[in-house]
Amino acid sequence: SSIAELSPRELEVMAAMAEGKSNRGIAEALVISVPAVEKHITRILGKLGIDDVGTEHRRVHAVLTYLREI
Repeated sequence: SSIAELSPRELEVMAAMAEGKSNRGIAEALVISVPAVEKHITRILGKLGIDDVGTEHRRVHAVLTYLREI
């Protein structure tokens, strides 16, 4: 999967994640709600094909994918 599939807002969320922001920090920076951030992250993980594996951090994998492709 590629970040090319992400919407402009999802890319903004990814950029904020790459800056190390928490969901609350992302919400404040983008002036959206925390539940909206959570929905965006869920969609991002799905579009990037990052499955839930109990021994790995999906958010870190998403950020690494983003950083490789920008």
